[in-house]
Amino acid sequence: MQIELAGIAKRFVARGRVVEALAEASLTVARGEFVALIGPSGCGKSTLLNMVAGLMRPSAGSVRYAGRAVSDVNRDVGYMTQADALLPWRTAEANVMLPLLLRGVGRQAARDRAREQLARVGLAGFADAYPRELSGGMRKRAALAQLLVYEPETLLLDEPFGALDAQLKLVLAQELAQLHARTAKTVLFVTHDLGEAIALADRVVVFTGRPGRLKRMETIELPRPRDMFRVRFEPRFQAHYESLWDALAPEIREVA
Repeated sequence: MQIELAGIAKRFVARGRVVEALAEASLTVARGEFVALIGPSGCGKSTLLNMVAGLMRPSAGSVRYAGRAVSDVNRDVGYMTQADALLPWRTAEANVMLPLLLRGVGRQAARDRAREQLARVGLAGFADAYPRELSGGMRKRAALAQLLVYEPETLLLDEPFGALDAQLKLVLAQELAQLHARTAKTVLFVTHDLGEAIALADRVVVFTGRPGRLKRMETIELPRPRDMFRVRFEPRFQAHYESLWDALAPEIREVA
């Protein structure tokens, strides 16, 4: 297994009181699998990603990656949050080069790999553009290029398309689906969009409200490759939506 979470829990102390974010969650993710996590806000989905990335330790339970315990920053994963990490004073190319330079790759080799990666995400003509000169979708593509350029084994994606309009989300979801098909990377994907989760994932995991517990896991029986623009009209998609919504809706209403 690529990722193994066994009975993990996370508690925080806020203003003198203990807040339990995540409780007794166990999940395994196979190498090359695309798993989507969905649940109400504050149920611990991002906390779970942070623990896989080694940025946070569980209060209870264990986190293992590729068979070894995660006790420090996990350099085998790439982490993309809802807010991109592009530095405003660096061009798109310079931003994509940065992870390579920090790993000791020579400047010319880093530049060549950055330009190649920008071309793969459709930004071949924007290497010299600054983030302020890029649209929201282009910034997301640049951030994705920055993530992929150092070739992490696993992608941790925390609502990467959450702030985009519906049409652009579909375009980038299609690019992500094609990337997964091409590279067979392991993906752990947090979203609030149930349709997006079903369209992209091999398996969807529904969380309860805080403290987050795994309520339902459902394998998505839709053939690949998937067309993000048409898959939602397939009868099997609708069946998955209704099944997962039955599990998710009470949790959202409870939080509301």
